[in-house]
Amino acid sequence: MPKGKDLKRLVRARMQKTGESYTAARFQILKKKEITRDLAETAGMSDASVSRQTGRTWAEWISVLDAAGAATKPHREIAAYVSSFGTPGWWTQMVTVGYERIRGLRERGQLRSGGYQISRSRTFNVPVGRLFEAFISRRLCGRWLPSGVTLRSMTADKRVRLGWGDGTQAVVGFTSKGPAKAVAAVQHEKLPDREKADAMKKAWGEYFDKLSDLLA
Repeated sequence: MPKGKDLKRLVRARMQKTGESYTAARFQILKKKEITRDLAETAGMSDASVSRQTGRTWAEWISVLDAAGAATKPHREIAAYVSSFGTPGWWTQMVTVGYERIRGLRERGQLRSGGYQISRSRTFNVPVGRLFEAFISRRLCGRWLPSGVTLRSMTADKRVRLGWGDGTQAVVGFTSKGPAKAVAAVQHEKLPDREKADAMKKAWGEYFDKLSDLLA
């Protein structure tokens, strides 16, 4: 929410544009900012980021997708429609999921199928190759991941898929941030309910703490 000088500047600019009184212009700006903030919070991504990456604010995406009847369509069809505007791949999913959250089609972390997933990431002060090795080496995994975790697939230094004994799975992506720094971003999928999702999000924080100590 704009405050102090920033708010006054916005109000005066609107007054010049619309001819409104100071009070009326201030009310409209605060109302608009509040709506934007609520949409962004519900969607899980700031309005500024979505606008910068896709060329549309959340309010504009809601208008476009509502006009296309997206609220009655499955996830894949909504994503295909968003993609038709030239939206980058990752942001296509972000807009689609954000829209579904705003329209009450899913909760934060919930899939349209009813299941849940969580995301967590951590930056480690090691080369990406060493970080990747910690996820695929049986010798290392046993020191920071729970027993029973299996390696299902991998792409060297890029991605691994891990299976849990309860039928859930984790997809981990790796990004190099230089010769001695890398990021691991995990998405744990097929979680049955919100309670399990919250527990798994906390668990990954603890796993990353152990991994950080191991790599130190």
